[in-house]
Amino acid sequence: MADTGIHMNREPGEDRRQADAIHDFLASTHVFAAAVSDEIEEELLEQAGGKDLTPSQLKLLKLVSMTDAQNIGSVAAFMGVSNAAASKGVDRLVKRELLLRREHEVDRRVMHLSMTERGSQVLRAYEAARRQKLLDMFADVPADELKTASDLMDRLSLRIVEKVAGEKDICLKCGIYFRRECLMREMQGRRCLYVQLNP
Repeated sequence: MADTGIHMNREPGEDRRQADAIHDFLASTHVFAAAVSDEIEEELLEQAGGKDLTPSQLKLLKLVSMTDAQNIGSVAAFMGVSNAAASKGVDRLVKRELLLRREHEVDRRVMHLSMTERGSQVLRAYEAARRQKLLDMFADVPADELKTASDLMDRLSLRIVEKVAGEKDICLKCGIYFRRECLMREMQGRRCLYVQLNP
């Protein structure tokens, strides 16, 4: 029987309560994500010596540090920007000596990006500062509660992807919070769209 989205065994008013709960949950996840991005990442960048480094540039450094990005298209896909914007972002980090770029001898569209020592230092300092800040911030939240919340978020993310994406490959853009065990790869058997994470 096809899922019509109508649950016949629900009591009157239950759909409304469920819809309200979903709305509040999504609002909470949005507020949480914005708080992490706006309050934590920008503050920590400055502490780590990444003054004038934007969160999006940090994300690019993290991508390069953990993956084998070999063309502007893969960088752009991960960053959620145009190829031109991705290219400018790479150029800025190369000029600041945080990244090295080497073009392929035959196909100039193919490149190899790698970290400079300075880029690695900034990233290490940021990650150490972030780890300590988050440990302090969540000190009174038990690890098992965080794991339960994380598992719930993963299950809901997979449900959305299954309903919306169907058989298509999809990337949830884990950003600077890279997971070695990609949710889409591990749970859905899908491939990473643009890079192979280093072992």
